[in-house]
Amino acid sequence: MELFSAAWFSALGAIILIDIVLAGDNAIVIALAARNLPAHLQKKAVLFGTVGAIAVRSVMTVGVVWLLQVPGLMLVGGLGLVWIAYRLIAPAGEGGHDGPVASTFWGAMKTIIVADALMGVDNVLGVAGAAHGDFGLVVAGLLISVPIVIWGSSLVLKLVERFPMVIQIGAAVLAFTAAKMIVGEPLLDTVFDDSLPARLGVYAAVVAGVLAGGAYAARARQGASREASAA
Repeated sequence: MELFSAAWFSALGAIILIDIVLAGDNAIVIALAARNLPAHLQKKAVLFGTVGAIAVRSVMTVGVVWLLQVPGLMLVGGLGLVWIAYRLIAPAGEGGHDGPVASTFWGAMKTIIVADALMGVDNVLGVAGAAHGDFGLVVAGLLISVPIVIWGSSLVLKLVERFPMVIQIGAAVLAFTAAKMIVGEPLLDTVFDDSLPARLGVYAAVVAGVLAGGAYAARARQGASREASAA
């Protein structure tokens, strides 16, 4: 593809759009994972989380041709992201170190990197497809996503502090992303390609299941705390 041609700018525009849409999920993960950190560590978590996310995505982009040949990749990634979405709203255990809602810097980093590895599949495939094999455009897409994720993470953190309901909304967005990955799995084309009700059913079941599971875990946690206090 000729540099700075109409086709090149068209592909770059498509990549920017993909980054804006899909990097939002990464921003939500980074913000929610870092929300329980001390204030002086939150900015550090956003910066390092973004660097780690971009590093993971860069490695995945290099191997995109191989990734396209792996059967079941989208399905496994989607199921893994369902768990990440649930753990983001489920209460942590004693000490706060057993789930994505981490109270330590490295706990938050682990959550961010794992979640981005799962979510980065659709971003990598989308950017690689829009670039039509132009490595320069792929690199441009990776660089463009950096400020989007950093700005988005900082914004979500501020919203979480002011409106706690954003946590549930963020988990729902991640759950919806997971459902899209599951429905987009090529091995399941015969199930979902010609069935809108089946696709909508998966979207609804995954989002509702994550939110209901998180609410149930929170109620159970509160009940256990009350019993412990009474004892």
